[in-house]
Amino acid sequence: MGTRYNGFQVQQNANTIQAEIEKAFGILRKNKVAMTGSSRTDAGVHAIQNYLHFDTEEQIDAAFIYKLNAVLPGDIVIRNIFAVGSETHSRFDAISREYKYYIYRKKNPFLADRAFYFPYKLDLEIIQQAAEIVKKYTDFTSFSKRNTQVKTFNCKIMESCWIWEGDCLVYNVKANRFLRGMVRGLTATLLKVGRSKISLQEFEETIQSKDCTKISFAVPSHGLFLIAVNYPENFLQPSKIINV
Repeated sequence: MGTRYNGFQVQQNANTIQAEIEKAFGILRKNKVAMTGSSRTDAGVHAIQNYLHFDTEEQIDAAFIYKLNAVLPGDIVIRNIFAVGSETHSRFDAISREYKYYIYRKKNPFLADRAFYFPYKLDLEIIQQAAEIVKKYTDFTSFSKRNTQVKTFNCKIMESCWIWEGDCLVYNVKANRFLRGMVRGLTATLLKVGRSKISLQEFEETIQSKDCTKISFAVPSHGLFLIAVNYPENFLQPSKIINV
C-alpha cells in the first residue's frame, strides 16, 4: 500500500517504498544495497506488483525473504527474488505496464482509502467511447505533468477501457510506458466526458493540443494501482527463482 509513502522511487529527504526495501536489505546484509525500480509512482499510489533489480555476489536462500518481510513495514511485502543476467534492467526490459484506477459510486467506508468516492451521474456509454479513443493516439504530451524530463511523449496504448469490479467502476489502461501523472490525467479527463463537462470531440482536441493545461489531473492518488509490470516470455523463468 502506498498510503504512507511519497511514491516508490528513492527521493532525498522523503519516505518511499524503495527506501524502506533498501534499508531492510542493509539491516540483514550489513551493507548498503543500491536498487533500481521498474516503475515510479506518485505519493499515495498503490502497487500490486513492482520490481527492483540490484547486484550482489552473495547467495540468497528462501529463508532470506521471510527475514526480509519480517523487517519491512506491514504495508510492504516481497514475494520473490529472481536470479537474472548481469545486463538485466528492471525498468528498460519491461514491455508493458498496467494500471487501474478505482472509483465507487455509493458510500462505502471499506473502500475509502483505496478508491475514489465519485457519486455523480455518469454516462457509461460515452465514457467507454472516450476510453476507446485513447487507443488511437501515441503522443500524450497533454497528459504529462510539467517539468518532466523525458525524451519522448509517445506511448503505445494496448488497453483502455472501463470495467466493473465488485462495487467499483475501474479504468483499466495498459501501455508500453506511462508519463508522469498520465493515468490520473486520463482518468480525471474521462470522468469529465462522462459528466458531459466536455464532449468526445473536445476530448480528442485536448489530446491533439499537446497542452497539459487543458487536462484535468483532479483525482486523488489513493484510487490508483500499478497492477502489473510485464516482461518478455520466459524472461523470469521459474527455475531462476531464488525463493523456492
